[in-house]
Amino acid sequence: MGVVTPFPTPPRGVPSQIGFERAELTRILDLYGRMVAAGHWKDYAIDLGRDAAIFSCFRRAAERPEFRIEKRPALRNRQGMWALIGEGGAVLRRGHDLAPVLAPVERRLMKLVAE
Repeated sequence: MGVVTPFPTPPRGVPSQIGFERAELTRILDLYGRMVAAGHWKDYAIDLGRDAAIFSCFRRAAERPEFRIEKRPALRNRQGMWALIGEGGAVLRRGHDLAPVLAPVERRLMKLVAE
């Protein structure tokens, strides 16, 4: 018979993948749905990696995302684990809570609805 090699497992305490919790994803998808209803966003993408979970919002499917909402737990004790990144890659807002980070997009939604 052959030799059975055990499947490598990550060390304990280190997650193999970062993800969004249900409340976080609900908040993000609620904002996304309102932006779709306003006719501004058309598509989204979710990237769940080792270092970060990223939610990208697109005006059209074939371009760079207008906004990226990133969750990086490694930055929890520094600048905050949440970041709102613009189309050019600049960090627009960073914080410890999701609501203040999404505030610039919420204000843009109010302007879109008011027009």
